[in-house]
Amino acid sequence: MLRHEFQPGKLVAGLFVTATGVVFAGDAAGLWETPWFAVVPLIVGGLFLAGATAAVARGIRRRGDAESG
Repeated sequence: MLRHEFQPGKLVAGLFVTATGVVFAGDAAGLWETPWFAVVPLIVGGLFLAGATAAVARGIRRRGDAESG
């Protein structure tokens, strides 16, 4: 099996998209009421956190490469 590089930014983005889906699935099932505009802060906030996570991970990875090389 081929190994791939761990990308925590994609993990964070996926968690927020999944959470948005769960929130709206609960609304569709009638478990609670969710306003239609709730998707904006969930997705935008998740993408912002994913970008910040990816930037930090890249900085850590670059610093580790510079010290070992």
